[in-house]
Amino acid sequence: MRLGTVRVGDGARLAAVERDGRWHALDVPAGTALEAVLAAGPQETLRAARGAVGPLPDAVPVAPLRPGKIVAIGLNYLDHIREAGMDKPARPLMFAKFPSSVIGPGDPIVIDGELAERVDWEVELAAVIGTPLRHAGPAQALAGVAGYTVANDVSARDLQFADGQWTRGKSLDTFCPLGPVIVTPDELGDPQALRLRTVVNGETVQDSTTAEMLFGVAELLAFCSRSFTLEPGDVVLTGTPWGCGEFMDPPRSLHPGDVVEVSIEGIGGLRNPVVAAGTMR
Repeated sequence: MRLGTVRVGDGARLAAVERDGRWHALDVPAGTALEAVLAAGPQETLRAARGAVGPLPDAVPVAPLRPGKIVAIGLNYLDHIREAGMDKPARPLMFAKFPSSVIGPGDPIVIDGELAERVDWEVELAAVIGTPLRHAGPAQALAGVAGYTVANDVSARDLQFADGQWTRGKSLDTFCPLGPVIVTPDELGDPQALRLRTVVNGETVQDSTTAEMLFGVAELLAFCSRSFTLEPGDVVLTGTPWGCGEFMDPPRSLHPGDVVEVSIEGIGGLRNPVVAAGTMR
């Protein structure tokens, strides 16, 4: 099942299901948040999808949900660890992104040149939590995933490295594109066998597979749940592969006028233009 959130002509945001490239309103009250539908459980979500009406004319996909919290994992791909010249972490390296950083397909990534200059891309598989998880084992944790989506963990490297911790450099407004849909686990299949790509201005800069993860999705979620509760609607970003601009020779960054596209096999792609702060009305 492929689920998302769309903007329709009257400006309302509706939980929706994609069928043959078209969007249909789920059989839920208008304005219901997608995270509430997912939290109701797979059977209720399926029932809402089966009762879908539509199609919705002129529907425009937006960020599929507004996470309660965003948990992110660093240095979790073996090829990225090699390119960065760093040691393998003994345990998952965890940090947070603020939910206010979330944008959707087509929304601009805004760079404030007075605040950050070395802005990087990171394609990531994002797990959307559907069941509360606390002290969960790997199997239970994986079963608690409502679905998966695509994320771009946009990162201000100059802030990240200067601060000595990562939250600010990872959490600037617009620095977490999500979407375009959430795909349920039964449709997506093995989360450790998916191709990920990033294309900047038509050039492929990241091209890898989730098989390169040091810690798989199930292990990451179980690890997180031992420290804090993962709640329905939370999103866990699972790391990025090789090809980040900061580690190229010479290093590369995003600039206003660029277009960055991140995609994952079986889910789809996110395309976001890059603009300078102060140029948006």
